[in-house]
Amino acid sequence: MQNDPFRIRDHVADFDQIVQDIVHRSEAVRATIPMTADVAYGPDQTETIDLFFPPGKRSGLPVHMFIHGGYWRMFSKRDYSYVAATITQAGAIAVIVDYALMPKVRMATIVDQVRRAKQWVLAHIADHGGNPAELTVSGHSAGAHLSTFLFNSENTPSNVRAVLLLGGLYDLKPLQNSFLANEIGITDEEVAMFTPLANRHDPQTRATVLVGANETPPFHQQADRFKENLLQQGSPATSLVLTNRNHMDSVRDLGVPESQAGDCLTKLIANDRR
Repeated sequence: MQNDPFRIRDHVADFDQIVQDIVHRSEAVRATIPMTADVAYGPDQTETIDLFFPPGKRSGLPVHMFIHGGYWRMFSKRDYSYVAATITQAGAIAVIVDYALMPKVRMATIVDQVRRAKQWVLAHIADHGGNPAELTVSGHSAGAHLSTFLFNSENTPSNVRAVLLLGGLYDLKPLQNSFLANEIGITDEEVAMFTPLANRHDPQTRATVLVGANETPPFHQQADRFKENLLQQGSPATSLVLTNRNHMDSVRDLGVPESQAGDCLTKLIANDRR
């Protein structure tokens, strides 16, 4: 499919180098930041989370969940450990979520998994020094899509104070005509059930919708539509275009506290609305 705006590799010249970089950054984070690996939130072997801890006393700490992208079909939590660098520097426990991948499972399974991961956090994070009343969430690409199901109306009140959604997919219909048709084959039923733009969301959850300036047009259009949709529902939502950033270097920046995206994540965790 020529000129497919959703095939990220075609629009990011250094795609492979960025992926290699984030994998190396993740290895370094796992070697240097205190962590508890592979905590089960469910019975399946894919249903695990990694916890990373800030220095100092572990009591009543804010908690931040990160959900990785990869069009629901690639990557794992280990590839995204690096995001914990920003989260723990902000003084929070980082919860990096793993989930099963399409097409082996369907989207309903993945949405259920991330919801159960959140429920595990709310029920058990206090045992690890976290404060479940101070839960925030972020996700990138498909992970941003999945993050929306942690504060939608089925779960009101969601117990999620704020979310950061980066380069997200909020309308699944266009993906049926993309290269993904041959890879995961999103069904009409999945479009109807799991398009965030069709859902209502918890008005108590503050949303920050980010997109890289160099993203392809559909990512800008969907970000704008989703922010407006939240505002129309009475949800507090803001948006920001990240300067000179594409789909991949923007998510790498989440692990760089001094970057534009990293600063947004830090402020979200700190409840700093400036």
